[in-house]
Amino acid sequence: MTPLNARILFEDNHLIVVNKLPSEIVQGDKTGDKCLLDAVKEYIQQSTGKPGNVFAGLVHRIDRPVSGAVIFARTSKALSRMTAMMKSRDFSKTYLALVKTLPAEPQAELAHFLAKNEKQNKSYVCSETVAGAKLAQLSYRHLASSTSFHLIEIDLLTGRHHQIRAQMAAVGCPIAGDLKYGADRSNSDGSICLHAWKLAFEHPVRKTTVEIIAPLPDKMPWNLFVV
Repeated sequence: MTPLNARILFEDNHLIVVNKLPSEIVQGDKTGDKCLLDAVKEYIQQSTGKPGNVFAGLVHRIDRPVSGAVIFARTSKALSRMTAMMKSRDFSKTYLALVKTLPAEPQAELAHFLAKNEKQNKSYVCSETVAGAKLAQLSYRHLASSTSFHLIEIDLLTGRHHQIRAQMAAVGCPIAGDLKYGADRSNSDGSICLHAWKLAFEHPVRKTTVEIIAPLPDKMPWNLFVV
C-alpha cells in the first residue's frame, strides 16, 4: 500500500487532502479495519512531533470502494467552516467514472428522488412521495471511450448516499465493478471504477481558491485513459 505521505495532495496548517485508495475506509466502522482518519492523525503527530492527541476532523466521506480526494481539517475552526460550505453547496466536487454502457446522451443533468435502505446500505430511485426521499441531482459528460469502457465526468450538485452509483445505474449505466448497483462483474480488488477527481473551494481561513486534482489509480482499466 502506498504510504500516506506519498498521497497527500494539499497540506497547510488548516487542511490536509489525501488521495484515498479504494481499499481504505475513511472513518472507523464495525470491521475494525484501520481508517484513513486515524492514519491522518498519526501522520500529523509524527510530522509535528507533538505529544498526546492531535486534532483531525473529517470534512466529507467517500465510499470504501471509491478512490480519490478526501479533505481533513487540522483545526476545529477549519472543520466548522468547511462543513458549512459543504452544506451550502458552495463547493465543487467532480468525479470520474468508468461504465460499460454508453449513456443515451453525451451530456445531461440527472434528477431523481432517492431513498436509503439502511439494512442493505443501498439507495433506490423512488417517487418523491416515499418517506425519506431526497432529491438528487448531478450532471455528467462523456469524455472518452476504449473498446470496453467509457470515461464519464460527473459534477455532483447534491450530496446523497450512493448518489452517483444509484443515479448512473438508474439510466442503465452502472459503474464498472459495482455489483451492488448492477455491474456485470466485480473488480478483483473490490474497488469500483469511481474516483473523486477534482475539488474546488474557498480556503476556510486564507479565503483563496483551492483546487485539488487527485491522480487516477495506476491500474487497469483506468490506465486506458489519460486525463
